[in-house]
Amino acid sequence: MEPTLPQGGPAGAKCFDESDLPFDARPVIVIVGPTASGKSACAIEVAKRLGGEVISADSMQVYRGMDIGTGKVPPSERRVPHWGLDLVDPGQPYSAALFQAYARERISDIFSRGKVPILCGGTGFYVRAVIDDYQFPAGEQLDNPVRESYNRMLEERGALALWQELQRLDPESAQVIHPNNSKRVVRALELLEAGESYSRQKEALSDIGEAIPALQFGLSVERKVLYDRIDRRVEDMVAEGLVGEVEGLLSAGFREGLCAPQAIGYKEVVAALEGRCSLDEAMAAVQQASRRYAKRQISWFKRDRRIYWIEATYCSAEQTAGLIVEKVRGLAV
Repeated sequence: MEPTLPQGGPAGAKCFDESDLPFDARPVIVIVGPTASGKSACAIEVAKRLGGEVISADSMQVYRGMDIGTGKVPPSERRVPHWGLDLVDPGQPYSAALFQAYARERISDIFSRGKVPILCGGTGFYVRAVIDDYQFPAGEQLDNPVRESYNRMLEERGALALWQELQRLDPESAQVIHPNNSKRVVRALELLEAGESYSRQKEALSDIGEAIPALQFGLSVERKVLYDRIDRRVEDMVAEGLVGEVEGLLSAGFREGLCAPQAIGYKEVVAALEGRCSLDEAMAAVQQASRRYAKRQISWFKRDRRIYWIEATYCSAEQTAGLIVEKVRGLAV
C-alpha cells in the first residue's frame, strides 16, 4: 500500500501544503510519532536518500547500556551516522537544555559537512527544545545545588511530601503535575527558586516560535495496529536479552537509573528480578506502560500543527521515506 497524507490528518494537525513552508533556509528534517510507529527505520531510509545523518531525540536512549529496552537501533543496522545515543550513564542527570545544546551543535556540524540532519524521536519536548526558540533558565544544567537539595528531600520524605511542598508554594503548578512525577516536581521547585513558575512556563510553551527551520513529519498508525506492535515489541525485547541487559546494569551499580519512573521496561524487570512479581507479570506491565506512553506521545504531537502526518499503518519504511523525500525535494526546487 502506498503511503498517503490523509485529508485533515489527526485532529489538530494539517496536511502537507508547500505554500505553507517557503524554502528560504536549509531545514532540519524531523520525524516523530509514538513508540513502535517505525520512526527509526524511516529516518535511516530518509538519511540514505538525502545524504543525511540521524540525531536521536529520545530521552532514554541517551543512557549508555540501556539498549534493548529503549529500542536503540543496533550498531549493525545503523547504515548512516547516528547521534544522540549513549551520552551519559544510567541515572546521571540529563535535561532538555543539555540536549538542546548538544543537538544544535550536531546540526551545525552536519550542515557544515554538506549533510542533512534528520532529527528523529518520540520525546516531544526534546524535539521542541531543539527546533524552537526555547530559552532555558538557570538550573537546567548539571551540578545544581538547588536540585540536589530537593532530591535529598525526596529521598528523606518521599514523593508526596515533595509534591505537597510544591502545592504550598505554587498551587497552580502542583495542579498540573502528578504527585508521583517527582522529577517534574523537583523542576517546578527549582523554577520557583529562580523566580519562574512551571505552570506559566508550560502555558507559554505553545506560543514559542521556531528557532531552526524544520520540516516536521509524523508517522500515524492505527491505534489497534500500534498497540499490537507494542506488545510484540516487548516480547521481542525479552527474546533479544532484555533481562540479561538489566542484570548487567544492576551489577554495574545502576539500579537507581533503572528504577526511574520513565525507565519503562527496566523498572518492571528489576521488580521481577527482585522477586516482587513474575517475569510474565513484569512484561504485561511493560506492555501496558508502553501503550499508555504511546497515547501520551500522540496527544503531544497532535497539538503541534506544523507536523505533516503520513498514514503509515500498512507501509514499509521505504514507502514512508519515499514520500518524505519527495516532499522535501519538491520544496527545494
